[in-house]
Amino acid sequence: MTEQRKNPYDLPDVSGLSIGILGGTGDQGKGLARRFALAGHQVIIGSRKADRARDAAADLGADLPVRGAENPVAAGEADVVIVAVPWEGHKATLESLRAELDGKIVVDCVNPLGFDKRGAYALPVEEGSAAEQAAAVLPGSRVVAAFHHVSAKLLLDPGVDEMQLDVLVLGDDREATDLVQALAGRIPGMRGVYGGRLRNARQIEAFTANLISINRRYKAHAGLRVTDV
Repeated sequence: MTEQRKNPYDLPDVSGLSIGILGGTGDQGKGLARRFALAGHQVIIGSRKADRARDAAADLGADLPVRGAENPVAAGEADVVIVAVPWEGHKATLESLRAELDGKIVVDCVNPLGFDKRGAYALPVEEGSAAEQAAAVLPGSRVVAAFHHVSAKLLLDPGVDEMQLDVLVLGDDREATDLVQALAGRIPGMRGVYGGRLRNARQIEAFTANLISINRRYKAHAGLRVTDV
């Protein structure tokens, strides 16, 4: 591992990294794929079915550096892998890809939420959070939690040039969190801010339920900004 950076604003150059997105056919994964491709990254959209992944990539436009493949291909060939699968299939998907994800930085943006007549609410997770579950399932990977509070609708909206929000990045590996902060900064208007150790991911994931309530009340697509940083 390289020497730790002393300056929290001194982030690595990540412009040449390729990005795989598991669950990339959903709106969140597809939106992130679009934004990273617009920033010049090679992106592989992953899905359980290769044809669905290829269709999702084609929907984003032939002019973008995006292709679709089955999840094992996206996990194995990309430099960094983002997990954007539904919570119900989270653990099983990662268990099936343990070998492909070994040694890689894995960015988990899954929010374990339930919905009823009163709205969204956080679900209990045995390991504490989706990100901690990923770390338990993938002991050979460098798991980082990030991109939980990014509006899928805004990510996909061609009329939105800049996202205007901060991404809270959590993890136990400084080199990995620096890299993911830098990746967030590749999307115009977006900034990656270190948010603590992976054990603190539970409240970040749960806060998504609050944002959903805000968005419903105000008919908005609210994000977060961290002040004085």
